[in-house]
Amino acid sequence: MMKGGPAHRVYSVAVFVILASLDNVAIGLVPPLYGSIGDSLGVGKGHIALATTTMFLISAVAAIGFAYAGDRTDRKPVLIVGTAIWVAGTVWSGLADSYSSFLLAQVVAAFGLGAVASVSFAVVSDLISPKRRGLVMSFWGLSQGVGTLAGTMLGGLLGHANWREPFLVTAAAGVVATVAYLFTYNVPRGDSQPELAGIDYDERIHTGDLPVILGRRTNIWLILQGATAQIALGSLVWLPVLFQARAEDQGYTAGTAVLIGSVFATLFQLGGALSILGGLAGDRLQRRTPRGRALVASVGVLAAVPFYVVLFFVPMTIDVPDGAGSGTVIRAVLIDVFTEPSVGLCLATAVFALMLTSANSPNWFALIADVNPPEHRGTVYSLGNLVNGFGRAGGNAMVAVVFRALAGAFPPPLNYAVGLAGFQFFWVPTGVMFWLASRTVAKDMTDTHTALLAAAGTSDDRPDGDVGGEPAVGVERLAREQDPSPGR
Repeated sequence: MMKGGPAHRVYSVAVFVILASLDNVAIGLVPPLYGSIGDSLGVGKGHIALATTTMFLISAVAAIGFAYAGDRTDRKPVLIVGTAIWVAGTVWSGLADSYSSFLLAQVVAAFGLGAVASVSFAVVSDLISPKRRGLVMSFWGLSQGVGTLAGTMLGGLLGHANWREPFLVTAAAGVVATVAYLFTYNVPRGDSQPELAGIDYDERIHTGDLPVILGRRTNIWLILQGATAQIALGSLVWLPVLFQARAEDQGYTAGTAVLIGSVFATLFQLGGALSILGGLAGDRLQRRTPRGRALVASVGVLAAVPFYVVLFFVPMTIDVPDGAGSGTVIRAVLIDVFTEPSVGLCLATAVFALMLTSANSPNWFALIADVNPPEHRGTVYSLGNLVNGFGRAGGNAMVAVVFRALAGAFPPPLNYAVGLAGFQFFWVPTGVMFWLASRTVAKDMTDTHTALLAAAGTSDDRPDGDVGGEPAVGVERLAREQDPSPGR
């Protein structure tokens, strides 16, 4: 495998995608185990939910520091240190014998997780050509959704008997991924940018660059949209609780209900796997107009809202053997998908809704790379991730409060259905902000393109340097040339 060659690049992207998925596995482990962990440590579900909320916030804040360090220095050591910290925190979480110890362990894990996504994103954006950003970033976004799914599934399957086991298994996977990362390509900054072909580009972020970053209006909308999007997404971590309550309402015992909730929540989130369609649609429309990616994301999240609302109210009949083992319950649930019309309808609705909202993720990632130079991308991502973290934590915390408030008027599981449906309307301002981003993206892409040409010392008479006149003209010309030699 030639260093920096196509095979090495594919291997490197795959490793970064796996690393990005594992941080979501670590976050997804806890919600299905709220009750089990709380019972073991002598606290209520709300205390364990607080640990998850704290994890969102700490990870988002820590990401800014790690991203800035990655944009300033060699990114490989930064990522290794961050991964080692979250692995240690995850092991500690699985061994904690008190609530205070568990909470502190989650804080340590969250701090390390801050490095993984922000630094990995900056590296991956340098590994792929702009022309293919939507497609590859759809795998990046998919990895995070799959990570959450895997965490939910792992928590339910391994944790229903022993809640500590999923943490230790996840930490072991983190160690394996870290070893694999040591052999990835240490890609130079800006390696995939056609403007920088043949140039030794060594620009680094500076403390005075924040006004420049925020001066790109597209960045403002890309950062702010996460506040409302993540409130909606943060509420969805309660899906296992909704389906667990439905199972208990139908008479299943607590242990079986936990398993049913985890399996159904995992199945119903499979629509996230279709994020690749959103990435492909963004790439395709982007070749026609620089507004393409933002418009695909806007239409997707707005169209999904009514399907989410329907999902939570479609009645669902569960038919699995109570008290059976994990394998038996999983098989029974899969059979229900085809034999119980209500289950099949719920699954189809969920998959379609999640397919639409999954258009957000790859196009958001690609837009950040499109409108920012290489030395700013990790930091812009981390700023967006900070807003995402507060939004997700807020959604997670608010849902618990709303569920309790609704319980007086609506008995479980109806209180969960009403609450979750209401939170999906937070997608509406997200869709509006993507539309606003579509109005500014052409100018910001052109300005960044021009700045990179200037940094490379390129003269204005170079064909791809002509960005005069209508901004979209220069950007579209750039899009046709964004396929640098993979061996560079």
